Amino acid sequence: MNRRGPLVFCLAFFLAAAAAQAQAPERHPRPPLLTGPVADIIIAGGTVVTMDSDHRVLEDGAVVVAGSRIVAVGPRKTLEPLYRAVRRIDARGRMVLPGFINTHTHAAMSLLRGVANDMTLEDWLTQHIFPAEKRNVTEDFCVWGTRLAALEMIEGGTTTFADMYYFEDAVARETKAAGLRGVLGETVIDFPVPDSQSVDQSLAQIEQFLEHWKGDPLIRAAVAPHSPYTCSADTLKRAAALARRFNAPLLIHVLETRHEREEMLEKHHMSSVAWLDSIGFLGPDVLAAHCVWVDEADIRTLAARGVGCAHNPSSNAMLASGVAPVPAMLAAGVRLGLGTDSAAGSNNDLNMMEEMDLAAKLQKVSRLDPKALTAWQALEMATIGGARALHMEDQIGSLEVGKQADIILLDTDTAHSVPAYDVAGAIVYSMKASDVETVIIAGRVVRDGRRVLTLDPPSILLKAREYAEKVKKSLAPAVEK
Repeated sequence: MNRRGPLVFCLAFFLAAAAAQAQAPERHPRPPLLTGPVADIIIAGGTVVTMDSDHRVLEDGAVVVAGSRIVAVGPRKTLEPLYRAVRRIDARGRMVLPGFINTHTHAAMSLLRGVANDMTLEDWLTQHIFPAEKRNVTEDFCVWGTRLAALEMIEGGTTTFADMYYFEDAVARETKAAGLRGVLGETVIDFPVPDSQSVDQSLAQIEQFLEHWKGDPLIRAAVAPHSPYTCSADTLKRAAALARRFNAPLLIHVLETRHEREEMLEKHHMSSVAWLDSIGFLGPDVLAAHCVWVDEADIRTLAARGVGCAHNPSSNAMLASGVAPVPAMLAAGVRLGLGTDSAAGSNNDLNMMEEMDLAAKLQKVSRLDPKALTAWQALEMATIGGARALHMEDQIGSLEVGKQADIILLDTDTAHSVPAYDVAGAIVYSMKASDVETVIIAGRVVRDGRRVLTLDPPSILLKAREYAEKVKKSLAPAVEK
């Protein structure tokens, strides 16, 4: 019996099948190897939401990264054959966005998460937060609190955050180690705080802080006088002079509550905004958090001075502070971003996806107008709007050539995100922080396949639980009394 016949037939069959498979078109075939420019990363095949001035959305788009910057954005079929890439990220079934920008946090306070809930700002601060900080906040506390906050922010797609707290040099070190971009302000206040006993000491420390981080690619050191009601005119003027000597940002809380507005009117016969302007504090280097109780004159002043504002819808709702006049501020041209505030009872998380959703819905229900703040406007506030508030729109906030490669990928293969008929509506109203799959900051992949590469989650969570026990014990006598 001739056994070669079946063997030859089988071999011919498999060769024919292989040839047919090779000729069959792939959905996204890899480009041939070229001798063109080498890119570090090509993100290819996703829905690219650029957040540029035209709100371009590229189905089957691509973003090309070289070093820390974006070098090309466009259709995949056009860009992919032009570059050789060290790494290709297949973005099919993903949305590709600029990273979220959290314009107001107190990151280390994540270790006080939910320590005091369901009260006004005044009671929350004076009866709970200030005592808890006095008993617990150290440099080590701020190190681990920042690590916990960084982990949460990266997991939720935040790539840049603005911070106001203590031991901010340690906060800066941990922020940089995590690969995050930060505008980090050391607090100045007119009474002793965990890292300083006087304004003089605070300003001296801040000068060293500004000098140390000058020119860093990820960290912008800032000066953060707490508020008009906790800082005298002299403190505010000295803080502003120091910041301007270093060309550094100024971060401050402004008109968060009606109580502040009434107190300032009684004391100075003008609003906080007008008073800050009268002492020469306001300018394009200022980021004012909250701005809930601003009136028309305040809004005109903020816009005219180029002041950035951080809208914190969850915090303002949780503390019953009010609903900021966001539509009026946007209409006047105020540079307006979104923030979470702290996780210590004024919000309890650092979730920018929730902030977008709530920002839009609060405006709708408070003004009985479904178009008061649209999904596109909320998404802008979390991205390019936040960049404008920080006066960094030439560097971050959108996917455009020449900008920093701060990019996130959202997984759309989830029950809550299918189907999607409108890109902005899907992101703002349907998608969740848990959908963030990949995070790139300054061209560096810091979250890959939902795994944070720059931090050690188990050790962070263990330490957070240890600190929780310490905090509970430190507050126990006050609670019993």
